[in-house]
Amino acid sequence: MKSIKDINFSNKKVIVRVDFNVPLDSNFEITDDTRIRGAMPTIEKLLNDGAAVILMSHLGRPKGEFKPEFSLAPVAKELTKKLGRNIVFISEILTDKVLSAAKNLKSGEVMLLENLRFSAGETKGDEKLARTLASMADIYINDAFGTAHRRHASTAVIADFFPTEKYFGLLMEHEIINLERALKTKETPYTAVIGGAKVSSKIDIIQNLIPKVDNMIIGGGMSFTFIKALGGNIGSSLYEEDKLDLAKEILDEMIQAGINIYLPFDVVIADKFDNDANKKTVDANKIPDGWMGLDIGPKSTQKFVQAVINSRMILWNGPMGVFEMDNFAKGTKAVAIAVSAASAGGAFTAIGGGDSVAAINKYDLADMLTYVSTGGGAMLEYLEGKTLPGIAAILGK
Repeated sequence: MKSIKDINFSNKKVIVRVDFNVPLDSNFEITDDTRIRGAMPTIEKLLNDGAAVILMSHLGRPKGEFKPEFSLAPVAKELTKKLGRNIVFISEILTDKVLSAAKNLKSGEVMLLENLRFSAGETKGDEKLARTLASMADIYINDAFGTAHRRHASTAVIADFFPTEKYFGLLMEHEIINLERALKTKETPYTAVIGGAKVSSKIDIIQNLIPKVDNMIIGGGMSFTFIKALGGNIGSSLYEEDKLDLAKEILDEMIQAGINIYLPFDVVIADKFDNDANKKTVDANKIPDGWMGLDIGPKSTQKFVQAVINSRMILWNGPMGVFEMDNFAKGTKAVAIAVSAASAGGAFTAIGGGDSVAAINKYDLADMLTYVSTGGGAMLEYLEGKTLPGIAAILGK
């Protein structure tokens, strides 16, 4: 993997796929600029070299139609502030005016294309659209890890038109290096913390990690499928009926592999899905009818935290409970703090998935971790061992 840090892009026109799919409030103000900040090192590297830079991204799901509320205009405004220079932005979809502006872009200038998903061809991987985008530049760079698991026109197909002049951006490079370390590390103890709502969304990642980890911590709503599979009473807790047999098989696989399995043995339950619901702590396998588990209990939290603190390698994907509700956030918060403490002690810590990242950000701990992934779905598929189209396209695979 050749890094763009080792290449000079002077007088080159470079088209860069970034991920500017940022959240906007009712006034179309950006509420979280994390993704824009993530792209800045690549953009600044290119500008410092003297390249002309064309940026392209999507925002939301306009489904192939022009919808003003999904325009990238607010992003152009924010980029102007961050870069301290005017951004060429035309709110049209690859018209002659846009193509002409791209053709006339000078070294040191930046152009942002309008939302690519205003064109139906983007998500369909349309070759004609990809060819048009490619015609604007000499070099293609993919720096959008969050969309690397999609074979869209701008994330994979466009690379076909750049036989040799195609590279990963610095953000993508960082993601790949750290995910490869998470998959191939020999550091021990290695602990995976897997949470979230459903077993079905985490089956592949769990099975792919079984040969690699020493400890497997399972929390969140998905834990109740495992607990029920073991014969426990889970009341009205979330579980997947059709995954009970699979849950048993996964537990058997982990036992045979010698993995230390951590399932909640006490949980905080509520009589309704509400922050102000009546709540109490009970054994995880003895939840009364009409009550549901919404967080791991204090004893489970202590055990989980101890395992994390004693680890040298930690991979975390998915919260331990409904952390969005403060009364059911203690387990997730404790694990987040433990992961941060382990990182401060020299452990390698990798965090990914929208909810896990949201939890880390909620408690202002992101800067303490080794690696926070920018792509939830992409990170999951990478850890599952799948080939990501956006990565394969650059590597020519």
